[in-house]
Amino acid sequence: MTPESEHQRHRSSTPEPEDPFPWGSWRALYPFRSHYFEVNPGVRMHYVDEGEGAPVLMVHGNPTWSFYFRRLVLGLRRRHRCVVPDHIGCGLSDKPGDYTYRLQRHVENLEKLVSQLDLRGMTLVLHDWGGAIGMAMARRHADRIKRIVILNTAAFPSPRIPRRIAACRIPLFGAVAIRGFNLFSRAALRMAVAHPERMTPRTVQGYLHPYNSWRNRIAVLRFVQDIPMSSDHPSYSLLAQTGADLTRFRNLPVLICWGGRDFCFDDSFLETWRETFPAAEVHRFADAGHYVLEDAHETILPIVSRFLEGRAST
Repeated sequence: MTPESEHQRHRSSTPEPEDPFPWGSWRALYPFRSHYFEVNPGVRMHYVDEGEGAPVLMVHGNPTWSFYFRRLVLGLRRRHRCVVPDHIGCGLSDKPGDYTYRLQRHVENLEKLVSQLDLRGMTLVLHDWGGAIGMAMARRHADRIKRIVILNTAAFPSPRIPRRIAACRIPLFGAVAIRGFNLFSRAALRMAVAHPERMTPRTVQGYLHPYNSWRNRIAVLRFVQDIPMSSDHPSYSLLAQTGADLTRFRNLPVLICWGGRDFCFDDSFLETWRETFPAAEVHRFADAGHYVLEDAHETILPIVSRFLEGRAST
């Protein structure tokens, strides 16, 4: 079997269904074929699978989706296989109303995709909730992980939560604000970037496209509710275990690209990552926000490219 046919064997064999969302003008920014994988009976995960070579698995957070990584995919797919899933409830994945939207379930879904595609020698690229989900998966499949790229995220408990996010956890108010008025996703388009002029109408449309109704915003709310702020929270134990196991990856190459103007994951999170991975290559962008790939993609892409080739940036 040739390398090409072996690669295709591990791509989704599920026929591409009709997209339930009509493509808007933002489609030109996201020129990727859709793949789908059934992670649970009747529940399909959407993912991008572009390029050939060593796999790069990019894991998004809330309220983003695979659209967030579009520029990395376009820049890396010439030499790498870029796999970018949408968590269930996010992006172009299914959004069931009766579903357990917990950290554990998202980790299990990612594990199933990694197994289905037989991804080995992976580089993980992690942002926001992607840190907790991706590293919880990695601790169970450490033999599959080759490198780690960290982008404004966490994979350990923290007592810090911005007031504006905490407010969205208030019963009833949070549901009305997030599912009724889409305030969480819309506010992020302003608060998560240091350069709002970069959020062009097409870019804004891309971010908001999957979250166009009360029904389709269910995971945005559930992610906010699933932030484990105390030890009795259902997701706290898994997050704590994941954080405690991070040091086992100290022997791997780690790259950190950090937006210094992040209202959520501030520099205290960066310092924890530095302490966890003292040998990591670190780039802090003082004039970039939480959506660091929107504010600094021109600089980050070549840094990540060199990192994947085993060369440090100067």
